[in-house]
Amino acid sequence: MSDEVDEIKEQDAADDWGDALNEQANAESAAADDWGAALNEQADAEAQDVATADMQPLQADEVISHDEVNLDVILEIPVTLSMEIGRTEISIRNLLQLNQGSVIELDRLAGEPMDVMVNGTLVAHGEVVVVNEKFGIRLTDIISPQERVKKLR
Repeated sequence: MSDEVDEIKEQDAADDWGDALNEQANAESAAADDWGAALNEQADAEAQDVATADMQPLQADEVISHDEVNLDVILEIPVTLSMEIGRTEISIRNLLQLNQGSVIELDRLAGEPMDVMVNGTLVAHGEVVVVNEKFGIRLTDIISPQERVKKLR
């Protein structure tokens, strides 16, 4: 008798799981339908907002000269400027042993110029200066655009 009761309980539990899975599948299907409808509605709204522009074909003799290039569109783009004193590689074991007062040896000699990086790309070398109690850098050498392109390869 106990086996029959256990079997009935297992059957009820399986039915409950089946019902729950069906309910979840129905909910997911309804959500997918809602997303599809929302995306279609958004696409329709965007299509109504788009205006067509009259496009003139580009003539071969209409070459833009360097004097006509307008750099104003990029002048306000922010970039990250950083100075690098030097680098070194250490193991994680040694890194975890560092504490206040530890000295890390870098790959540069004292007095060597620092690297000036823009978005991680070397653009110049310079020396550290102090102006009004703030650190600064005096540029001593600018890397030519040709040299910068070579380093990108």
